[in-house]
Amino acid sequence: MSVKTNIKDFYGRVIGTVVEESNGDKTIKDFYGRPLGYYKKGRNVTTDFYGRVVASGDQLTMLLNSGK
Repeated sequence: MSVKTNIKDFYGRVIGTVVEESNGDKTIKDFYGRPLGYYKKGRNVTTDFYGRVVASGDQLTMLLNSGK
């Protein structure tokens, strides 16, 4: 079962969503539902949409503003 958590900006507007699977893996999606990146708990790395490692540990929220 997956758990969805909304991420909001300073004004309370939803800017993204983190979906956590039961195995601990996570996916971050933008406001439109497009996946931006993934966190793989087994490897303890955060990857972008293309599968490139961008950080060690769970750093998904940094991908929300990376395209701006």
